[in-house]
Amino acid sequence: MRTLALAAPLALVLLMGGSVAAYGAERVDLLIVDATVIDVATGELSKGAAVAVRGDTIIAVEPTAKAKADFTASRTIEAKGRFVMPGLWDNHVHFGGGRELIGENKALLPLYVAHGVTTVRDASGDLPEEVLAWRGEVASGALFGPTIFTSGPKIEGVKPMWKGTIEVGTEAEADAALDRLQGLKVDFVKITENTLTPQLFLYTVRQAKGRGLVTSAHIPAAITVDMASEAGLSSIEHMGYALRMGSPQEAQIAADVASGKISGAEATNRTLASFDEATAMAGFRRLAARGTYVSPTLNGSKATAYLDQDDHKGDAYLAYIGKGLQATYAWRVERAAKDDAAAIARRHAIYEKNASLVPMLQAAGVSILAGTDAGFLNSFNYPGIGLHDELKIYVDAGLSPLHALQASVVNGPRFLGHADRYGAIAAGKAADILILERNPLADIAATRAIDGVVLKGRYFDRKALDEMLKSAAEAAARSGGA
Repeated sequence: MRTLALAAPLALVLLMGGSVAAYGAERVDLLIVDATVIDVATGELSKGAAVAVRGDTIIAVEPTAKAKADFTASRTIEAKGRFVMPGLWDNHVHFGGGRELIGENKALLPLYVAHGVTTVRDASGDLPEEVLAWRGEVASGALFGPTIFTSGPKIEGVKPMWKGTIEVGTEAEADAALDRLQGLKVDFVKITENTLTPQLFLYTVRQAKGRGLVTSAHIPAAITVDMASEAGLSSIEHMGYALRMGSPQEAQIAADVASGKISGAEATNRTLASFDEATAMAGFRRLAARGTYVSPTLNGSKATAYLDQDDHKGDAYLAYIGKGLQATYAWRVERAAKDDAAAIARRHAIYEKNASLVPMLQAAGVSILAGTDAGFLNSFNYPGIGLHDELKIYVDAGLSPLHALQASVVNGPRFLGHADRYGAIAAGKAADILILERNPLADIAATRAIDGVVLKGRYFDRKALDEMLKSAAEAAARSGGA
């Protein structure tokens, strides 16, 4: 009787055109078939592959024929001729410009997704409490946007130029700041150097390391980069700080800044004049040995460096940026407008030298974190598309497309301790997936040719992504500014 009971529904499946395999197939929410899956860690391509997704997790990656037998899906995406890779990470972004711009900042979140950026690392602005709230809302599904990892409020000295900071003037205050950040459950600690003393900077880095916290920072000009790295700094934010390691005079330059003999601008001039590639490579190898990452953030500095050649007033992407956020760009634009020919040439030279360091860092074994510095203040450094521009800068400077992609989607998760969940198209990884029309390993510009995005298991086709862009433009047009 039991055999007959089982045979009846099986016969019905066969009569309806099904198969014995399908009858026992596992149910999934999404099945991407006939794709070429990119292993970003190795550069290997798996043609004719299928990716099975349940909820917000990839549960299998296998040949399409096997997957069609193993799974039945609520939605199947035909990806023949398409390339599949993990969603991009922008590892250095900002939200800010004042509380009156909270809405304009929140409106940026879909822009990232529309450009295939499924995760951002917020390196602190002046809206840290709001960003912490958005982190939780995105995670719960209450707010649409990329996954957010954030430092919360940055640690600074007393009365700094930057808003949204925890001001620290003593070791006890540094300890209290770290206590507060741990209470906020921040993903890493951001430290800047506008008024923070070099001694307190080093103390804070050491204490954070002792607590097991990941740190990123701007390095005071009065100490060497090695001193910060030796103290346990996890990441150097902005290439200009790493540049200092290229001068054989770095220690003396730092001492002269500390004693007040020279300014920061004079220190940069001396660094450029004395730059030595062998010295830089030796320094970068020391960073690599200690596991200190570098986030170059070249896209924003390029826009500012070459404002004399492109004022960006005709940028089509301005249509997606609220009027209040656009107004924050004026700060850097107005400063650049005061530069004479010599200062403009200096801007160009600094940018070009910084860009030239990218392949040197890679060759030395330093882990590069691809990040843009996009958000407020940083003129014409646009959320979303900016990461594609950053990756192109790396490749133009001499990095391979594979290494550029690794800087975004492999190094980002590893830096924050989430490599178990992100960084690959594999079973158990987050279902944050980019479907591309062309192979980005052959041409980094292919990251812009987005056919679809999967965010936390939800599939958005090209039409849906275009609707995100349209909505962003409409919201920007409605914005009233600061």
